[in-house]
Amino acid sequence: MNVALTIAGSDSGGGAGIQADLKTFEALGVFGTSAITAITAQNTRGVTDVVVLEPEAVVHQIEAVAADFAIGAVKTGMLATAPIVEAAGETIQRLGLGPLVVDPVMVATSGDPLLAPDAVEAYRRVLFPLADVITPNTLEAQALTGLPVRTLDDARRAADALRQLGVRAALVKGGHLDGETEAVDVLADQEGETLFRSERIETTSTHGTGCTMASAIAAHLANGHALREAIAGAKAYLTEALRHAPGLGSGHGPVRHLWSLTKP
Repeated sequence: MNVALTIAGSDSGGGAGIQADLKTFEALGVFGTSAITAITAQNTRGVTDVVVLEPEAVVHQIEAVAADFAIGAVKTGMLATAPIVEAAGETIQRLGLGPLVVDPVMVATSGDPLLAPDAVEAYRRVLFPLADVITPNTLEAQALTGLPVRTLDDARRAADALRQLGVRAALVKGGHLDGETEAVDVLADQEGETLFRSERIETTSTHGTGCTMASAIAAHLANGHALREAIAGAKAYLTEALRHAPGLGSGHGPVRHLWSLTKP
């Protein structure tokens, strides 16, 4: 059984973060391991508290997993602070871990901030050059590039701009783009541009969709798929997870990560 590692924050509501990543890994046939960066008190309505771990504690978790498992892929999610971004990047590079999927988590679905402002530069400087693909949503792509990202053309420009930052591949997720009847994600890499289209599921159960998409890509990479195959497979998986969302909570509810193992 192939192994993937998620380096991310914990979500007490179970819909995002480490919890979403491990559920996604299991659903896609990958054994999940984890390094927790922060503990959040949150539910479908918002984040009420965040306790950030020391960078050394994050490093020790990564080292412990890498010493005992053959890690097939790594996904980073909420890294919270610049020191954790730097420590995680240095450890991933030192241990030769990868392929690496970087989800630059900045804001929760509820709108609560999850990243210190000075950590953005650390992402650009330390983690992006190591990433096989980064997976920002429209708001994150806008923050990283300084460009407006509201339409498909905007997303295409942003993906290209992210490539100019030294990223091997940038996938700008388009679930919130204006004027699109489908959910369209834009990939820019050394081979050019690829659009990934899927049915747009009308639902308020969108908590953890970014975490789920990135960890699904990592799972497919751990299983030996090429990047484009991994993205297409992840997008198909997320579409069904949204379709079968259980309708829990009174805010932005979680998706159903194990939809293929349960009855609708």
